[in-house]
Amino acid sequence: MKHRREQQRGGLGGYVAEHAGDWSLEDQNTEAMDRQVRFWRFITDKWFRMEIDGWENIPEPPVLVVGVHSGAPFVWDAWTVGAQWWRRFGEKRTLHGTAHDALMAFPVIGRVFRSMGVLPAAPDSMATALAEGRDVIVWPGGEVDSLRPWSERDVATLGGRTGFIRLAIRMGVPIVPVATVGGADAMPVLIRGDKLARTLKLDRFARLKVFPIALSLPWIIAPAALPQIPLPAKIRTRFMSPVSVEHDTELCENEEYVEAKYNEVRERIQDGMDALAAKRKFPLFG
Repeated sequence: MKHRREQQRGGLGGYVAEHAGDWSLEDQNTEAMDRQVRFWRFITDKWFRMEIDGWENIPEPPVLVVGVHSGAPFVWDAWTVGAQWWRRFGEKRTLHGTAHDALMAFPVIGRVFRSMGVLPAAPDSMATALAEGRDVIVWPGGEVDSLRPWSERDVATLGGRTGFIRLAIRMGVPIVPVATVGGADAMPVLIRGDKLARTLKLDRFARLKVFPIALSLPWIIAPAALPQIPLPAKIRTRFMSPVSVEHDTELCENEEYVEAKYNEVRERIQDGMDALAAKRKFPLFG
């Protein structure tokens, strides 16, 4: 069944919002996912030399997995987590990723994302998936986290956004924090480009507040949005022990409770990132 969010805006911003809001839980193409296994096995095992553990910390579905984005617009740590989840569970346990509206609205990229089960990062899509007993992974910090400077690559912030806590409360599901390091090394962000984004009015036209400049191949130094080859960073990922929330919708309005749970998730992710970062042997390639 297709879902579409009602939109009021016109122009490019309205186009992005309208097309990002068109989604279905059935868009995922399991045959396509299986065909991509060989490609993703090379990416995760050879290029990024990925290490992943903590599977035993994941409760029975549905769960809300929460992580910190890194790696500029291409957020390789998110793709590698999704690929490893599919390799482990396949279609027996569906994990729906989430993405920014600007990506979901893009004609080709949006179609590919939907075939992989990616949903718009909006309360309606995520709540529907959880209600159907499916797992959802969300990156609350979005571009705030993924485009943070390389010098802050091991800092868990989640962008200060607490909506995922309220979602977990409403749906009565546990939160599984996922810690990952190394994704930022695949495309080190030199500057976020906040002022440049304002000058170009990207917030108005594409809902983007930053215009980052990154180190990458083959451009060396260029806007992070350009198509590029990720550097062969080493990505380490760990599923942390779950954070439980009370299934009482009135708590959604309790700022003290929401903030406490937000900090609990963030601190658990930070603990995991600290432990994984301590394994790093080289500053850039891990």
